[in-house]
Amino acid sequence: MGLKEQPNCLSQRKISVFIVSAFIPIALFRLCFYNPFSAIDDTILQDSTAHVVITSYSSSQENETQESYDRIKEDSLCDYTKGKWVKDEMGPLYNGSSCGTIKDGQNCFRHGRPDSGYLYWKWKPNQCDIPRFDANRFLDLMRDKHLAFIGDSMARNQLESLICLLSTVSSPDLVYRNGEDNKFRKWRFESHNVTVSVYWSPFLVAGLEKSGNLDHNVLHVDRVDERWGNDLERFDTVVVSVGHWFLHPAVYHESGSVLGCHSCEARNCTEIGFFDIFRKAIRTTLKAVARNRREVILTTFSPSHFEGRPWDSLGACNMTEPYEEGKVLEGLDLEMRRIEMEEVAAVREEDKGAEVRLEALDVTAISVLRPDGHPGPYMYEFPFKNGVPERVHNDCLHWCLPGPVDTWNEIMIEMLRRWRV
Repeated sequence: MGLKEQPNCLSQRKISVFIVSAFIPIALFRLCFYNPFSAIDDTILQDSTAHVVITSYSSSQENETQESYDRIKEDSLCDYTKGKWVKDEMGPLYNGSSCGTIKDGQNCFRHGRPDSGYLYWKWKPNQCDIPRFDANRFLDLMRDKHLAFIGDSMARNQLESLICLLSTVSSPDLVYRNGEDNKFRKWRFESHNVTVSVYWSPFLVAGLEKSGNLDHNVLHVDRVDERWGNDLERFDTVVVSVGHWFLHPAVYHESGSVLGCHSCEARNCTEIGFFDIFRKAIRTTLKAVARNRREVILTTFSPSHFEGRPWDSLGACNMTEPYEEGKVLEGLDLEMRRIEMEEVAAVREEDKGAEVRLEALDVTAISVLRPDGHPGPYMYEFPFKNGVPERVHNDCLHWCLPGPVDTWNEIMIEMLRRWRV
């Protein structure tokens, strides 16, 4: 929504120039001495809505010029984590047929999910609007850069959402694929020389995943996973996202010694739970990726919505609308998010002089309100075509595509935009 001059109105031009000139020193002072991404203090960390800020925006700004979009403004800043889901008649930018990158189990529309209301919601912060995802804008921000998603299936869920959103304006070339279930992939957007990749690493740190011959995971919390660590110098921007794999039985190592284990009653090992291990893994990872002024985004813990039901029970995560305001984070969701927010703040404080660009993409609280956004039984194609079974497999963890996870990327583009100012 750029400011427009009235034609042939010289006096107004002079006034405009005077006003802009007067505000430039104020804007520069604000930029230098007020960093909206400053480290989060202890009081904020105790609040489930600790925030990153977004510049106020109105939906009428869709036609604003590049120049007015980029300039530093004195607009108020708002906390995107405080708000509610509101109806959105526009709906998603893509669908289950137009994007070929969607993992089969998250293509809810193609698998026969009968309701479509879950597609028509948008997140509305209390004090501002989040701009609708602008794929051209994102590609411009990432021109000549490499964006890497590192983590578990939630990192892949967010990555596939982003590829679908970007594909609405530019067709990517899949230039690398390796591993079962497409766990390692790389795309190129030649139009902007942008590379987007995904690395499967469910612990971020080095380790072994449980398999047929191993009934538990093995983690080495003092060193990162070489599968992505060896490529670290190629990345410009890194998005990390993990959490749920830490709940599984595991044995933990540090500095060549066994620290303890989780859910290991049958082993000669001390039970230490997984929260402290999760903290160590996040700290090891953030310290590694935050070097050399690399941009780092940590997507916080994504909540599931089994709601205490068995994963194969009929009716698990069968809601069709978001929760109303008032549902708060608790239990596992609250603790995992708290650890992540504290570790982001700690690493930023340690590397303050290095001008590290490290932020939390805090999606836990806004996502806990969307029990309607999961595949549920539609993780498989037409699960009720032969009638209603007594038991049915449900995915109440991952997100339908399109779905609520698209909002994460709408917020992420705002983070990148502010870094580029």
